[in-house]
Amino acid sequence: MRALAHRVILAWGWARALIAFIAGAVGAFAMPPFGILPALAVSLTVAVWLLDGTAAGPRLRLLSTLGSAALVGWAWGFGYFVAGLWWLGSAFLVEADQFAYLLPFGVLGLPAVLAAFPALGFAAARLMWSPGPARLFALAAGLSLSEWLRGTLFTGFPWNTLGMALGQNLWLMQAGAAIGLYGLTVLAVLICAAPAALGTGESSRARLTPPLAAGLALGVLAFIGVQRLPAAETPAMAGVRLRIMQPNLPQDAKFNPANRESIMARYLALSDRATGPGASGIADVTHLIWPESAFPFLLHRDARALAQIAGLLPPGTTLVTGAARADDPGPGESRHHFFNAIHAVADDGTIVATYDKTHLVPFGEYFPHALDALLRGLGLRQFVHVPGGFEPGERPGLLDLPGLPPAAATICYEAIFPGAVVPRGPRPGLIVNVTNDAWFGMTPGPHQHFAQARLRAVEEGLPLVRAANTGISAVIDPYGRIVRSLPLGVEGVLDAPLPIAIARTTYGRFGDSLFAALALCCAALALVLRRERRRA
Repeated sequence: MRALAHRVILAWGWARALIAFIAGAVGAFAMPPFGILPALAVSLTVAVWLLDGTAAGPRLRLLSTLGSAALVGWAWGFGYFVAGLWWLGSAFLVEADQFAYLLPFGVLGLPAVLAAFPALGFAAARLMWSPGPARLFALAAGLSLSEWLRGTLFTGFPWNTLGMALGQNLWLMQAGAAIGLYGLTVLAVLICAAPAALGTGESSRARLTPPLAAGLALGVLAFIGVQRLPAAETPAMAGVRLRIMQPNLPQDAKFNPANRESIMARYLALSDRATGPGASGIADVTHLIWPESAFPFLLHRDARALAQIAGLLPPGTTLVTGAARADDPGPGESRHHFFNAIHAVADDGTIVATYDKTHLVPFGEYFPHALDALLRGLGLRQFVHVPGGFEPGERPGLLDLPGLPPAAATICYEAIFPGAVVPRGPRPGLIVNVTNDAWFGMTPGPHQHFAQARLRAVEEGLPLVRAANTGISAVIDPYGRIVRSLPLGVEGVLDAPLPIAIARTTYGRFGDSLFAALALCCAALALVLRRERRRA
């Protein structure tokens, strides 16, 4: 181990960049659907050794220490994001005649941009760096800060945040109820970087203490998680029976108006499907949930479709469905305003509640304002078939659904933002997430999306009801336990009770405050230990 560590520390030039890239790529295997936690340990162990090397060698006369650390961090991040997000390329092949030539920009360009955040994290860690255990605290502070910035700046993109290495395991994710995803990130870095001491410790005690402490911390986290999970199932809300319809429509058919009749027929037949001997189809269902952007037309302006839905729904049953909607042009305007929405439709076909998506996907649902004219001038358009793209809703809010407590509504990747799924004000009783992951086929993407949405239930102490076009659809209790689910790439319906919410969690009360305290403690420890070592 010591020989390997020294080889990594002393590597230079392209060899160092290649080692960093491979180490980052290995770390991506800690994310869903693989969930190999030791992969992140390998990745971050090598990252520590690479940062050790930024203070070695005469060639650093040509580069500053911080610049060298940032370059290593960028190469590490580039490997991590290429290996973890390559599936984004699938979206460019749905309409290959229009978007295939842009595939390299999605598969390589986005990771290249996102890699700037770990570059910043590595540089920040280097500012606090010193030999021994102190460097683990420096790396945890630097990387957790950069991960928080990645999830916050420029509309945010907290996909595959490092804390998900812990946040996908039922026992380990329970800590998220107190410290959230970014707090889990601090712990994930501390635990997974600890084996670096095996290759660089000055004594047997120095080599063994950090990994043993990390193993103990992991065991304590698991023990706390086991203790938090109740032995019994979460009680269900009386008088509520949910049905989630997963149509498994290919993306190229979903937005084609020519498929209107076949899509509606499929939805109606599937929603009324009997699910077992003696089952009576939709007769006993109180709430039917369809996925995001379910129709290749504007539902709220299609009286025939609303009448078909009314003919399907038994008395007292409500449909909750994704759908595009449009507002007429205002005074002096020349075009309609389009929104990605959720509608609640009563048994008479009346739309009784609507939520408009507020956190849109850049380049997928709209072009950033500063680039809009330029990109459209080049003949480009966003992926969705909406003139001018979608516009954001005014603000997040609760969706009032008949027969249910107020719901925190999320559409697609809105569910990946910790602390943002529950709006301010009265607490909801559940989270509803409708999504369409058909863009990404049978790749890791939908698994990653599902895992991140699942963690929101734990953070907020709320049940999650999720309808996905191609999967993964599920009902999840407030502890992150899967009550019922439909796998990826399967057509079907899922019947389930609605678990009741538990008391507001620590994270639900204080948000990322405990994460900030953890990160600051790591930075303080790194700086204090660094100063003491210099005095010694």
